[in-house]
Amino acid sequence: MTGFASSEERDAFIAGLPKAELHLHIEGSLEPELMFALAQRNKVDIPFASVEEVRVAYDFSNLQDFLDIYYQGMGVLIEEQDFYDLTMAYLQRAKADNVRHVEIFFDPQGHTERGVAFETVISGITRALADGERDLGISYRLIMCFLRHLSEEDAFATLEEAMPYLGKIDGVGLDSSEVGHPPSKFERVFAKCRELGLKVVAHAGEEGPPEYVHEALDLLKVDRIDHGNRALEDDTLITRLADEGMCLTVCPLSNLKLCVIDDIHDHPIKTMLDHGIKATVNADDPSYFGGYVNDNFRAVTEALNLDRDHLLTLARNSFTGSFLDEVDKERHVAAVSEYAA
Repeated sequence: MTGFASSEERDAFIAGLPKAELHLHIEGSLEPELMFALAQRNKVDIPFASVEEVRVAYDFSNLQDFLDIYYQGMGVLIEEQDFYDLTMAYLQRAKADNVRHVEIFFDPQGHTERGVAFETVISGITRALADGERDLGISYRLIMCFLRHLSEEDAFATLEEAMPYLGKIDGVGLDSSEVGHPPSKFERVFAKCRELGLKVVAHAGEEGPPEYVHEALDLLKVDRIDHGNRALEDDTLITRLADEGMCLTVCPLSNLKLCVIDDIHDHPIKTMLDHGIKATVNADDPSYFGGYVNDNFRAVTEALNLDRDHLLTLARNSFTGSFLDEVDKERHVAAVSEYAA
């Protein structure tokens, strides 16, 4: 029997399942309480009188509305300790969800354009990641994202700023407003990043068309696709993603909140698995989208009637789709099999 006798049994199984999270924007884990605390600490004016007002503002209907408040909230992050506190708060939540490994995004352009030094941002984040590995047992990789609504020249300038810190950066990504900003816009900077030995990922097929997924694969030569929902509109993409074992970092509650899907029962992750696509479950921007990784697991498991085998596949995919070395991947996959037994 692979189903669950009760919701309690299902939730307990998800809670204990070893997992990795591969699609998490660290700035998107800024909870309203921490936003208020940092605003007070740094004497930053924010246009909200209470935590409740912030939560009301989180009732957006599309990606751009979300990004507007996302960049506004980012304004309270100024000192190295702010980035440390932000990252450590996320890691503690990840630990509670039995996340063993994280690969998090950060958006340096969202900070440097406000006058915050690149070094301030990366030092705070990496200090917390190192402490989290030591104290919480969570390994990590760090992915620097380029904001796609800005120019490729801006991306090259950010890469130049990052050069002294490449020893702390494992990969680069592409996020922000997707429609109107195809992956092809960043083909040259991604080629340079690959030359530097960085892993490359890109958001594609969230709001953008299947063609953007083709471009991410063929022009950016990505190691992983972030989201990828609309790839299912293209039969050749479905076959290619499955045949190549391309990992998709899927974010169910984000898709619902941003109206990429109309109903959680319409989420495509089960269809992805049925087609043999290496899909994973992730939180994206958890403080804005109403849930961390286990909340996302519970939502799709209940809505799509996923069974134990589906969940074990998703957990294994999260490790095999990661940028860990092969020995560590095998160790984590063995832990999932042990849990299954």
